[in-house]
Amino acid sequence: QVQLVESGGGLVQPGGSLRLSCAASGIIFRVYAMGWYRQAPGQQRELVAVITGVNMTRYADSVMGRFTISRNNVKNTVYLRMNSLKPEDTAVYYCAASSNNQLSGPFDSWGQGTQVTVSS
Repeated sequence: QVQLVESGGGLVQPGGSLRLSCAASGIIFRVYAMGWYRQAPGQQRELVAVITGVNMTRYADSVMGRFTISRNNVKNTVYLRMNSLKPEDTAVYYCAASSNNQLSGPFDSWGQGTQVTVSS
């Protein structure tokens, strides 16, 4: 059974930084693509960043240059480092896993989400 547990969300001022973590279990982590998605109130869930098992990455245009996705295949954990945060980054952030191990997914396992609020 796949389990994804996010942590690291919270309240941060504009321009600040946060690092999200997602611990995975129940999968052979190193052969899975991992992704971060987000959903703001009243909006559809959108891709933030994806990383394959061989560290190929893909980012949404809105976070390029500010966010960095990385993974530790020993700790079975994927991270999202978020810098220069903006109020429009406010959302629930979800971790996702894909056994297809491609940047395109599809992502069929999801965590419960962690809230990120960017506000002064």
